[in-house]
Amino acid sequence: MPLATLTLELAIEHAHSLKDRRQAVRSLKEKLRHSFNISIAELDDALVWNRATLGIAAISRSPSYLAGQLHEVESAARRIAVGGVRHIRSLCRNGRFARLPRLSHVALSDTG
Repeated sequence: MPLATLTLELAIEHAHSLKDRRQAVRSLKEKLRHSFNISIAELDDALVWNRATLGIAAISRSPSYLAGQLHEVESAARRIAVGGVRHIRSLCRNGRFARLPRLSHVALSDTG
């Protein structure tokens, strides 16, 4: 199954503390996650209060759907972040899609 990734670098102009940064990043992540069927996570250590890096991943049977979805996610991030984030830059958009192995059986074991 194809897997696509997108990395966004955010410049958070209004943040004057790590608390302001966390609020802006959390808000953007929740809105994107709610609007799209994606996985999203912060990729940096949150040491700088006015910058953040987000990693986004999506999976689908259709590579063309994934390409369109990542484009829509990037556009939505720019629209959503207008109030709190000054600049969004796409660092990496995976144009070649990785294929995940097909699993026919998954066994979970309780070692407790």
